[in-house]
Amino acid sequence: MPKIVDHAERRDQIAHVACQVVANYGFEQATVARIARAAGYTTGMVAHYFASKQDIVLAALRLILRRIEERLTRERKSGEASLLNMLSEALAVDAQRFTECAFYMAFWGQVSADKKLKRLNAWVHREYMRLFARCLAEHWPEWSGWPPAVRDQVLRSVVTFINGLTASAVTSPSDWPAEMQIEQLRVQLDLLRHWAGLKRLKTAV
Repeated sequence: MPKIVDHAERRDQIAHVACQVVANYGFEQATVARIARAAGYTTGMVAHYFASKQDIVLAALRLILRRIEERLTRERKSGEASLLNMLSEALAVDAQRFTECAFYMAFWGQVSADKKLKRLNAWVHREYMRLFARCLAEHWPEWSGWPPAVRDQVLRSVVTFINGLTASAVTSPSDWPAEMQIEQLRVQLDLLRHWAGLKRLKTAV
C-alpha cells in the first residue's frame, strides 16, 4: 500500500528547513538547490510544492507567524501568561526563535530592492501589529480607554523595539542573552505604559 503523503506537512517541513538555511547562509546563498539538499529532497520535489524561491520565503514567513501565534495562544491558555511572557515569544531567546529572527533579518536585507518582498514585508508587519495589539488589549485594562492615536503609537513602538532587540540579539548573541532581552522588553513596556497614561491624562484635561 503506497504511503500517504501529508502535503501540508511536507510544505511546512521545507519552509522550516528554508528558515534554517537562510539563517545559516544568508538570503542570497539560500538557493532552492541548497534548501532542497538540506531538506533531503531533489530540487524537482521542492519545485512540486513551490514555484519559486519567493514562494518558499512566503511559506517560511507564514510558518514563523503561525508559530508565534500558537505560542501566544499557548501562553494565554496556561492561565499564568503575563504581557511580558507573551511578547517575549517573539524574541531570540532560544535556538528555534533565534533561527526565526535570523531568517527575518536576512529577509529584511533584501526588501528595499524588491517590490514583491516589500509587499510581503508589509503583510508580515500588519500581522505582527495584529498579534501584539491583541496582547496589549488583553493585558492592559486601560488600553481601550486610550485615544486611538496613543494606542497606535504604543503599538508601533512595541513592534519597532522588538524588531531592534531581535536584530541586536542575532548580530551580537553573546551581548544579548535571553534574560537581558526579556528585561529590556520589560523596561520598554513599563515606559510606554507610563507615557500613554500621561498622554491620556493630558487629553482628559
